Order: sequence, then C-alpha cells, then structure tokens
Amino acid sequence: MQVNQEDRATPQSNKASGSNAGVIGITVAVLLAAAGYFYFTSEKEPEVIEPIPVQLPEPVPEQPIEQEPIEEVIVEPEVIEPEVLPAEPEVVVEPLPALTESDDFVEQKTIDMADGMKIESIILKKDIARQFVVFVDNMAQGEVIRKASPLKGPKDSFSVSEITNKTYLNPDSYHRYDLYADMISGMNDEQLVSTFEELSPLFNQAFDELGYGDMTFEDRMQDAFKMILAAPIIEDPIELSSISVNYQFVDTKLEALPNVQKFMVRMGPENTRKIKAAVRKLQQELAK
Repeated sequence: MQVNQEDRATPQSNKASGSNAGVIGITVAVLLAAAGYFYFTSEKEPEVIEPIPVQLPEPVPEQPIEQEPIEEVIVEPEVIEPEVLPAEPEVVVEPLPALTESDDFVEQKTIDMADGMKIESIILKKDIARQFVVFVDNMAQGEVIRKASPLKGPKDSFSVSEITNKTYLNPDSYHRYDLYADMISGMNDEQLVSTFEELSPLFNQAFDELGYGDMTFEDRMQDAFKMILAAPIIEDPIELSSISVNYQFVDTKLEALPNVQKFMVRMGPENTRKIKAAVRKLQQELAK
C-alpha cells in the first residue's frame, strides 16, 4: 500500500543546525541532569538505626466459645406452574384441482385478489390457467393475441379525432382500459404474490405443455415484465395514419415498437404508469 505522505513524520537530518541545535542541546542536557540526579540519589547509603527492644504482653488463656445451636430451616421448593399458551389456529391449505378442472378455483382466486372490484364480467372462464400462461408467453415476445387473453376486451370502441386534416388518437379512448389498469394496480401485493405461489403448480404444468425445456414460467414472467417496463409513456397528442380499416402511428419510432408496447401506448400515460408501478412492486415481492 502506498504511504500517504501526510501521515509520515518529517525526516530529520543527522546534523542539527541553527537554533534547532541549541534546543536539542538544552533538551539533552536537562535529560542527562535528571537522569544523573535520579541515579546518584538512588545509590546513597541508608542511615543505620539501632533497633529498640519491644516487650510483648503476657498471653491471655483462650476461653472456649459456646456456640448456640443452629435451627435447621427447611425451604420448600417453589412449584412453578407451566405457562399454557393459546393454541395457534390451524392453517388449512386448500388442495389444488387438476389443471383441466381449475377454472372455478382460479376464477375465485382472481376475484379475491381484486379486493372488491367488480371484475367478474371481464373474466373469460375457459381454461383460465392455460390462457394466462400463453398470454404471458406472448407478451414476453412482444405480442398481444386477443384469442389467448384470459380477460375480455373493453366494450367501448377505439376512437380518433380529426384536427386540421390530421388524425389523432382520441384521449377519451384511454379510459376504455381504466378498469384493467385499476384492477392491476389495486391488488394487494402480498396477496397477489401469495396467490401466484399457490397457483404456480398449475401455471408450471401449463407452461411445460408449451415445450420450453430451458426456462421456468417465472423466468418467462420476468421477460414479460421487462417488455412492459420498456414501454414509453407518451404525453403529447399521437398522430395516426389510416391504412384500410387499421390505424398506424405516424411516428416511425412508435410504429416500430413491439405490439405489447404499442398496446400500452394506446392505454394512455396514466394507465401505463399504473401498470408499470404494479409490475415493479410485483418484481420486488417475487425477488424476496
């Protein structure tokens, strides 16, 4: 380790000069004088003093000491009653149904996680666990395939605005997805993770059916999370161009985004923020 020069004592020359020589000389002389004083005074012979005889008194005969009888005290041992702790309630783990018969079970768990939000009408009760796994797998690859969604789409239709001969995405369309964003952001994080862990055997079984041998379903979910978190948040008006019955983003950067991220742009900035915040929390909970 390199020495810090500020921590070193300043090296001194072997030859003292100037006023320093006088200071050193005086210091050495005082030390020698003190040492000589201690040496010579400690070697002085002590004065001889004649001893004075001391007369001891006559011994007094010892008297036997009468001891009083010691009363034996019997101490009864203290009996400590064992503390009775209240019995902890037994946790009953509900058995998982078979994957092919799990729709009722998964639907109820989803409703419980919604914490009072009315989502029954948007759940597609048809092979929910498998549909969820396929939907996540598609999202991880940047795709949104409605046929694989475990939830129904919004009832309101997509709308645009015409301004000065240009077509823009109507901000009112963002509200079509409020229910979905509120559902995801409003779920209890701990309950969400607990339910995910409870349903994991079903999800893993459904994921194994897809034929991936080098990853788990949780790995695939993390890929989907990264895809969602990479979606941009657009505050400015979004111009569109119409091709046949479809619309495209005029901004080439937006149009080049994966379909998942383009879908989130259509959900609007506020809903995108809610979903991103929920995903970050879920990532943190799953990492614990």
